[in-house]
Amino acid sequence: MGWKTLDEMDLNGKRVLTRVDINVPMLDGIVTDSTRIRRITPTVKHILGAGGRPILLAHFGRPGGERRENLSLKQLIPTLERAFEAPVKFAADCVGTEAEMAAETLQPGHVLLLENTRFHAGETKNDPDLAAGMAKLGDVYCNDAFSAAHRAHSSTEGLARLLPACAGRLMQAELTALESALGKPVRPVTAVVGGAKVSTKLELLSNLIEKVDNLVIGGGMANTFLAAKGYDIGISLAERLMVDTANEIMAKAETNGCNIVLPVDIVVAKKFEANTAHETVALDACPSDSMILDAGPESVTAITEVLKNSKTLIWNGPLGAFEKEPFDAATNAAALKAAALTRAGQLISVAGGGDTVSALNASGAAGDFTYISTAGGAFLEWMEGKVLPGVAALDQ
Repeated sequence: MGWKTLDEMDLNGKRVLTRVDINVPMLDGIVTDSTRIRRITPTVKHILGAGGRPILLAHFGRPGGERRENLSLKQLIPTLERAFEAPVKFAADCVGTEAEMAAETLQPGHVLLLENTRFHAGETKNDPDLAAGMAKLGDVYCNDAFSAAHRAHSSTEGLARLLPACAGRLMQAELTALESALGKPVRPVTAVVGGAKVSTKLELLSNLIEKVDNLVIGGGMANTFLAAKGYDIGISLAERLMVDTANEIMAKAETNGCNIVLPVDIVVAKKFEANTAHETVALDACPSDSMILDAGPESVTAITEVLKNSKTLIWNGPLGAFEKEPFDAATNAAALKAAALTRAGQLISVAGGGDTVSALNASGAAGDFTYISTAGGAFLEWMEGKVLPGVAALDQ
């Protein structure tokens, strides 16, 4: 761990430029889900409590380098003030004279929100001049936006190299959880990877095979692997052109001593609809006019046995078509087992990316997982073994 935490920084009297992710959903000017705001609140409150003056940098939507009033961060002020329990001032730009004056005159106990960084085209190009303009506003840089750490932008990578830098509370939690799951995990380690396509998770699978003891493959991806093993999968969602790749992954797993866990029984239906007629059949009994929509109960038993013999779990993606009942059964059962093992202190469980959060929330298991990341792309790139520019810049 080369990055510093807030606890290691002298914040008293300092202007703390804090990169956050408050790219929240809105409807008619009202925030409809304030999860991201709640998750950065501990960082803001810590800075205030330490005598620092938080100055927030954030993007909102995709303005493409143009000023668009419907994507102004100003509309978030009431929600931010409720969350922080502190006055939030606003500057109509994230660089320049007005922003510099607002930063200089910011009173202790107050928070300053700067306008959408992506109103500047240079933000996504990591323009050094834009980063230098931002750096004029602060004395310390704090990155609390792990979800944007996989992008080398002016406010995530460039700025971190210009000021004394540290990770915020949310960033610290993300990095600590991921380090415990993949960096220096307690073994045996199991990864659950689901989703529709092998092609979108090739790098992920290749990296995990070298780092985990068990790899559970579910969802549409499992169908491709079953086809590679010679099973008739009917009209199931699969990437038939990826069969050779699936065989290569299985061969590489065997070489690395990684146990790949595929379904041993399947739930099939003729239509992809909620509560449609369905049946559970053996792997070699998929009707030619049906599609595989979930793993069966014997598969769940096999997966739970693997989980019971694991110490660390990384979860990304559902085991079946969880959006439609009853094809959420395998995902729910395995997730609840992982949650119970975690609650009992027998398992460290880290999950994130894409549909994973929705699936675990729907199952009722999310609250008992050790850590659930909402970072999406950054979480996946970390699992793929990639260097995240926003994190690397803190490792100075």
